[in-house]
Amino acid sequence: MESTVIHPQIVAAYRVLETGEPISHAEALLLANLPGELALDLAALANKVKNRYSSESLHACSIMNAKSGVCGENCRFCAQSKHNRADIEVYDLVNEESVLIEARNCFAAGISHFGIVTSGYGYKRITPEFQRLLDMIDRLHAELPELSVCASFGMLGEEPAAALATHGIAHYNINIQVAPEKYSTLIADTHSVEERIETIKLLRKNNISVCCGGIMGVGESMQDRIAMIFALKELDVSVIPLNVLVPIEGTPLAGKEPVSVAEIVKTFAICRLAHPHKVIKFAAGRETIMKDFQGLLMLSGANGYLTGGYLTTRGRDIADDNRFAAQIASFN
Repeated sequence: MESTVIHPQIVAAYRVLETGEPISHAEALLLANLPGELALDLAALANKVKNRYSSESLHACSIMNAKSGVCGENCRFCAQSKHNRADIEVYDLVNEESVLIEARNCFAAGISHFGIVTSGYGYKRITPEFQRLLDMIDRLHAELPELSVCASFGMLGEEPAAALATHGIAHYNINIQVAPEKYSTLIADTHSVEERIETIKLLRKNNISVCCGGIMGVGESMQDRIAMIFALKELDVSVIPLNVLVPIEGTPLAGKEPVSVAEIVKTFAICRLAHPHKVIKFAAGRETIMKDFQGLLMLSGANGYLTGGYLTTRGRDIADDNRFAAQIASFN
């Protein structure tokens, strides 16, 4: 009977499983070059690392697009940018009651994290509109005290960041999207990634947990993805959402060829091995791009997912995702 031989390229993954110590940047680059037949071995190891070291078994969240479209930033993937020509619904900030109804439905369906999202650059000071958002957060806390309220309002200044801390935000989402050095060429040049990083630092200064990740399929290389993964380590974020590009008509990335399933699996697994203790969340692209393979992604190191609708595209029904989560749990 043959003895089990550990392939030298995945020795680092076994070390993470044994010690909980993350892989290095150099080790991640070696894992990125694994041949296809070893990708599933890497995924299985990443899933074991997640089960052993991540403090949260399954993090499910839902978001509401509370202000849609006419954004002045030119993010190449985004339907809400006024620089693009996507056919989407456009509206100003919704009222409190609309947010409360959406949050109630989310909580009743068993989802404990609910995020309010607004389009636009962000808030460098507390404007009347930002005050309305704070009032919405307070209303949700008052009427649904067990709900974790999250927010994604773009770039922030000192005052708004401090205000969110006093109003009890569970997580604030602001993604760096890609390797920082590639942001201006692959994502946007109307603002800089440094502005996003400065917001993250302000949030951390105010002890706000940060949800920050990126997107695959915008023209980045595997090495670029690894650079992003390690940039997130430096920022010490708590939740890492990984998106797969959903190309939208009217944006510069419409018609973009999708990233291969094998590359996405390796990216999730490497991210888990670099962040053994964090929440890694599969967000956009689950049901539209990954389709039959989304379960595999959830068994490649992820322990969270975004459910319900996204911002301008349909997501999966929460009830369907609850059944999906129960099936995933049976493997762990």
